[in-house]
Amino acid sequence: MKSLGGLVLSIAVGLMCCGSMVAQTDGRDAALPNAPTPQVASSENVTVVGLPMGVLKDQKKIWTSPARIRTKDLLWLAPLSAATGVGIATDHHTMSTVVSHDPSFNSENVNVSNVLIGGFIAAPAALFGVGHFEHNEKARETGLLGAEALIDGVVVEQGMKLVFWRERPALDTSRGLFWRSGAGPDSSFPSSHAVLAWSSAAVIADQYRSPWVRVGVYSLATGVSLTRVLGQEHFPTDVLVGSAAGWLLGHYVAKMHHRHEAGR
Repeated sequence: MKSLGGLVLSIAVGLMCCGSMVAQTDGRDAALPNAPTPQVASSENVTVVGLPMGVLKDQKKIWTSPARIRTKDLLWLAPLSAATGVGIATDHHTMSTVVSHDPSFNSENVNVSNVLIGGFIAAPAALFGVGHFEHNEKARETGLLGAEALIDGVVVEQGMKLVFWRERPALDTSRGLFWRSGAGPDSSFPSSHAVLAWSSAAVIADQYRSPWVRVGVYSLATGVSLTRVLGQEHFPTDVLVGSAAGWLLGHYVAKMHHRHEAGR
């Protein structure tokens, strides 16, 4: 129980890296309700040349933000941490007795997840291309912000994988043990697919606030998370934390760096 509690606390701190930044950004928007657009970033934050520097600045804020944790962050972090703890406690049962072990079924779900994540990775490039050739600054900006969120997501999820070293469901009868050297750099926690899908989806949903767009991108992102579990590639907790981290990253990037009013 001590190790479980320590793990949940570590996850909470890692997720708070993103969550506290989102809360701070929302607070800034609330303090300036009538601020005209452009609202936040200078032009260098939404250009191809400025993208690497934008990622570096994001990472600095992500990994130093635990020092800026606020009490109100616990309103969402406490339930998420509790769900993570319950998930870790039930992951073995879920993957060993609930999720099918039929190779054909698992393979089909893995294929679906790979197709969907390919779409989420391609979406920023497609939006940037449309924006560039059709002189649509909104689409162009969304493409750049999506790319920034994806790069941020890769850095964060790889960092977490190197910290937690969790075994994949296929190993050790789905025990899902943490800090196992046998897990290697391709460890199970968190799900890379979930982080990337939800970071890309969050940027698109924040930039284009049509209910149909939001339902569409978040449904597809949910499909990515679900099929990673049904494919026996990840435990439910891996995709829960990966989805939350991805959404927070994408939401943060969109809030911090967009210049055009959402939905236009």
